[in-house]
Amino acid sequence: MGKFGLAQPIRRVEDFRLLVGVGRYTDDIVLPGLLHGIVLRSPHAAARINKIDTATALSLDGVKAIYTAADLKADGIAPMPCAAPVQNRNGSNMASPPHPALADGAVRHVGDPVAFVIAETLKAARDAAEQITVDYDVLPAITDTALAIEPGAPQVWPEVENNLVFDWEVGDKAATDAEFVRAAHVTKLTVVNNRVVVASMEARAAIADYDPATGRWTLHTSTQGGWLIKDLLGTVFATEPAKFRIITPDVGGGFGMKAFLYAEHVLTCYAARKLERPVKWASERGEAFLSDTQGRDNVTLGELAIDKDGIFRALRTRNIANMGAYLSTFAPYIPTFAGAAVLSGVYGFRAIHANVLGVFTHTVPVDAYRGAGRPESNYLLERLVDAAARELKIDRVELRRRNMVPSSAMPHTTPVGKTYDSGDFPRVLASALQRMDYAGFAGRRREAAKRGKRRGIGLSYYLEVTMGDVTERAEIRFADDGFVDVYVGTQSTGQGHETAYTQLTANRLGIDGDKIRIRQGDTDTIPSGGGTGGSRSLYSQGHAILVTADAVIAKGKEAAAETLEAAPADIVFVDGRFSIVGTDRDIDIAALADTQRRKAAAGESANTLDAAEVANVAEHTFPNGCHMTEVEVDPETGVVEIVRYCVCDDFGKTVNPMIVCGQVHGGVAQGVGQALLERTWYDPISGQLLSGSFMDYALPRADDFPNFEVDLLEVPSVANPLGVKGAGEAGSVGSPPAIINAIIDALSADGVTHIDMPATPGVVWKALALAKAV
Repeated sequence: MGKFGLAQPIRRVEDFRLLVGVGRYTDDIVLPGLLHGIVLRSPHAAARINKIDTATALSLDGVKAIYTAADLKADGIAPMPCAAPVQNRNGSNMASPPHPALADGAVRHVGDPVAFVIAETLKAARDAAEQITVDYDVLPAITDTALAIEPGAPQVWPEVENNLVFDWEVGDKAATDAEFVRAAHVTKLTVVNNRVVVASMEARAAIADYDPATGRWTLHTSTQGGWLIKDLLGTVFATEPAKFRIITPDVGGGFGMKAFLYAEHVLTCYAARKLERPVKWASERGEAFLSDTQGRDNVTLGELAIDKDGIFRALRTRNIANMGAYLSTFAPYIPTFAGAAVLSGVYGFRAIHANVLGVFTHTVPVDAYRGAGRPESNYLLERLVDAAARELKIDRVELRRRNMVPSSAMPHTTPVGKTYDSGDFPRVLASALQRMDYAGFAGRRREAAKRGKRRGIGLSYYLEVTMGDVTERAEIRFADDGFVDVYVGTQSTGQGHETAYTQLTANRLGIDGDKIRIRQGDTDTIPSGGGTGGSRSLYSQGHAILVTADAVIAKGKEAAAETLEAAPADIVFVDGRFSIVGTDRDIDIAALADTQRRKAAAGESANTLDAAEVANVAEHTFPNGCHMTEVEVDPETGVVEIVRYCVCDDFGKTVNPMIVCGQVHGGVAQGVGQALLERTWYDPISGQLLSGSFMDYALPRADDFPNFEVDLLEVPSVANPLGVKGAGEAGSVGSPPAIINAIIDALSADGVTHIDMPATPGVVWKALALAKAV
């Protein structure tokens, strides 16, 4: 990689290792004496468990044990905790029924774990699972988000009346209601944010090993940061978190889903302790559909109060958010605090009030998925703005421009208490319009009409807030082999962390990038870490790397002063070398570090350059940008084709624009999937997941996309020394409303004013047919 400055499109240093097949994922790990685990899962969405008969299964060759909820309870294994509870608006606590690792007395969704089978081979474990007999009393199921709180709906938990988990609010209700009374116009819109299956390339896996001599576990598993998993396992096993060592090797995609504690983490650790042998569980793809947390699943009413001049006065929302059958680790936080944080978008509202109802259903639990609450809020807001523009007969660009917070108003505090440190929304919007040739669209629409196609243009101006732990740690060590090891508390799941962190370290310390190694994923060698999520990695971990590098330089000046026989105040550090001011006497940082390391190893007094620091994240950042797309719709078939897609993003300063653009591409791809293709469909009677494989669940493919055009406009953040804003989730925040707005624009002349995601050919064709029938 060599020496270089920041903001260069350096190719990812990790790619060669991964592309030639020498990456090491959890499923690649084989420990001596390894046993294999299979989870027996419920075939029913709702049922009482009368009896579990494991006798025949236990008699099979190679079967070592079969565990049920009774075994876990007898050994004091606690339910898995929800780490992010919220309070109801009346001040009471939300409903929080237990989430056992194995179903206790009842199953509550198809795929609910019922028993854990451990055997010498995977085949033996599978054979045994098939011989377990479970006597179920099947019960009525509820899977529909909006209907879950209706009177008479089947109850997921007997003690949770009307399936209502929480009734939460934020904002000033009285002030908001008053603005609506004074409004000259009110736009109302109900939108569905469809449930999506995460479907990461690498399925989940866990390998637990227990050392009876020390009473410690080592858990190899694909995570987005092992420290949270360690802490939660300590709660479940009623022991110190230090009893758990979590090792996360390479991870093939996470998107939020791999941040959480799962039953299989608990079960493999439990079995490893009971049997005193390592136990491995690895998900198959069909199992992942039934056991990985899923995303989104909201039904939201939005109301926009507008004055006579087309100025937004207030926003009022009521969101019904599906939690699934159990509360996953962060589930209540996603539609509440995370989603409400960006309800203002880029607009200058005077008042906002949001009410969120969390509901239980007989479905797979829902938790954070790329964007985690922010895409849902942005989708509602940008759909509302387009609807208001149609009703008021104001150009949608003009309506947005009229209401944007100007750069001169920064820092700007929103009605929900978030303070935007920086932003130039009108400039970003203008750049997107120019790039997309918005003014020339009418001609392109006429040309498409000659071919029998309906052409539409859609836009969405998004704003999101980065989230996560408010501190991060880094450590820099000069190793015996001449390399510099940088230990980080985040976890790469494919984003290119190794490259970006190497760039930062090389730039600060003047060391060749080829001599830098990024170390991650071991909670024993890295004592603390906030993990990866909420687009936090670069601005938090990057800050920590800079603070630690500065500590290295400070220690180096002391050591160089001694070596060069000068006062520390006379030592300067430039381009990787310490020198005496005004002289040609200097020493390279690597040579200095090696000298000090050798002195320390020999027992001599030394000033080693190794350092570790924790950086505080004073403020989160607010990435923003404008997505614009053009689509063509075939009115005979309802097929939608994206013919052009352009994004103008403000991510502040960029360390590696190539990686940033790649992250935008990935986020847009996932947003397109949700908008056009991905439908998680449960049978409303049986609760069966009908879209439970790639035969029935449509992920987008390469031919579903045009080339994505991405422009980066730098408006540096003042909230961190790098000036960066998070980029990992932005593509998925801005893309769904841009696509749906474009489809509605294409079909508006036919009378279509509303379409819910996913806009599959059948959905689009039906909307056209209904509009024509009116």
